Amino acid sequence: MIRFLQGLNFLSLALLARFPSQQFRLLVLRTIFGARIGPSAVLYGRFEIRSPRNLKIGPKTVVGHRATLDARGGLTIGKNVNLSSEVMIWTAQHDYRDPMFGTVFKPVFVGDYAWLGPRCIILPGVSIGEGAVVAAGAVVSKDVEPYTVVGGIPAKKIADRSRNLKYDPAGNPVPLI
Repeated sequence: MIRFLQGLNFLSLALLARFPSQQFRLLVLRTIFGARIGPSAVLYGRFEIRSPRNLKIGPKTVVGHRATLDARGGLTIGKNVNLSSEVMIWTAQHDYRDPMFGTVFKPVFVGDYAWLGPRCIILPGVSIGEGAVVAAGAVVSKDVEPYTVVGGIPAKKIADRSRNLKYDPAGNPVPLI
């Protein structure tokens, strides 16, 4: 019975990800699946969310097309964050040292104003600091310091980023005053 319910949950989320109305997708994720998604957040289609009840997304954050958000171990994404298309964030993985191939769960945190480039991968237990940038295609296995730009496999620091960030990736105009 549990496997049936898990399958039904997975199927429901897969269908929801393809529903054409963004407002409807957000409403269902918040009310039926228990995801905590802030106001003015944008969630583009064809996403995959695992354990939405363990997902928290701050206001004015954008999640791009075909993003994978694994919240089984807990996933917190701050405000004004830009997750580009096909980003993968994982909070669970198998333990290669375990003879039973057990699963290990570790939470992931993404700070305010972070930008995760297309097709980057964030591994379990990682914290992405405020204002940090992860370059396209990078694989992040260690914490990223605030206002740092990282890239490569494994991701390494390649630059610093301005600390004077005021943009709104959700497209809402930000007053200049």
